[in-house]
Amino acid sequence: MAQPPAPASSDDLVAARLFRLSLGVFFIGGFVASSISLLVPRMRLTLGLDYLMATSIQLASFSSYLLFAVPVAAIVAVTGYMRAHAIGLSLMAAGCVALVAGLMREGYPLILLALLAVSTGATFLQIASNTAATIVGDPARAAVRLNLLQGFNSIGTVIGPALGATTILSARAASDPTGSILPFALAALVLTALAFAFFRRRDLLSGLPAGAPHIARATWVATLGDTRLLAGAAAIFCYVGAEVAIGALLTDFLMSRHALGWPAESAARLVALYWGGAMVGRFAGAAILRVVPPAPVLALAALLATLLVGGAVLASGAVAAALLLLVGVVNSIMYPTIYVLALPDRPERAAPGAMVLCIAVVGGAVVPMLTGALADRIGLVPALLLPALCYLPILAFARRFREPRTAG
Repeated sequence: MAQPPAPASSDDLVAARLFRLSLGVFFIGGFVASSISLLVPRMRLTLGLDYLMATSIQLASFSSYLLFAVPVAAIVAVTGYMRAHAIGLSLMAAGCVALVAGLMREGYPLILLALLAVSTGATFLQIASNTAATIVGDPARAAVRLNLLQGFNSIGTVIGPALGATTILSARAASDPTGSILPFALAALVLTALAFAFFRRRDLLSGLPAGAPHIARATWVATLGDTRLLAGAAAIFCYVGAEVAIGALLTDFLMSRHALGWPAESAARLVALYWGGAMVGRFAGAAILRVVPPAPVLALAALLATLLVGGAVLASGAVAAALLLLVGVVNSIMYPTIYVLALPDRPERAAPGAMVLCIAVVGGAVVPMLTGALADRIGLVPALLLPALCYLPILAFARRFREPRTAG
């Protein structure tokens, strides 16, 4: 007689509940990030900014990862992951409200301050969400779990440009700023609801090693000396920098004569394909990573990304546009896979390790600004070779650290 399936353990039920809550966090994070990327071409069109000044929006969006990652990691260690989620979501909601005010007034300094608030909240989520999703649940399925969550992040990044093309970059929005506030007003409502949900379940992880990690000074020192972690941080710096630079300048690339020469609103609609490719790739990647080790998949993705961006620079017309849009597909599995390969597997080292990886996200500020400065000097198309080169350190990381972490 067949035996009934064993009941799920309480730890498994907690992990499943956390995963369901995290779906909303990753979705709205992608929606907000991709909507912000459309502010780069909007600022160029409405305020007449050059590429360097316009890409400073990404500096405001990502600088908090460098400025606040250390104190945020310390706060996470004290409050635990669930309360840290609530804090981060609340800060992002407040930042979106301030962004609405800045767009209504077309006040560039207020917009930058609002973006800093949004990114400070996102810093909490980078440390709390990615780390909790990695260490709460079956360690063998961490890469699959994080890729699935990143897939929902990508759904948000597809919906963001699709909505933003008709609001942030529409012809009407150039003269009437009220339409451009819709994505951020909606995001503020969703973020507030999620913050409330996490606060209500603030004790969900109580009793688990991941619930509220207490980190000794020696643990911080040992973690910061982890060669694999530091190499992973360098890979994340390059990956986020390349992805954000391409995403921020993609609309301008598609508008250029080198590619399609389309108007801003039409070009912005195509940007959804870039993020849509990431969505498809992440769900497909979650399936592939069930049977293929993560490092070889990461190495292949980094190699293909280098070739695709280089091909977009060398080709022209629809071929160049298609090649750059396809980068979204191969980008898709990079962040969660690097994160899982680099993060220390011991719970007491997870928070400081996540802090290091979170600081590395500042690449999303540095690489776009360097690419923008190059674009002002040598042109947008050849400047894209800088993000292409960023994929080579990722390839090196994947080849150097082929085996997953082992406990100890």
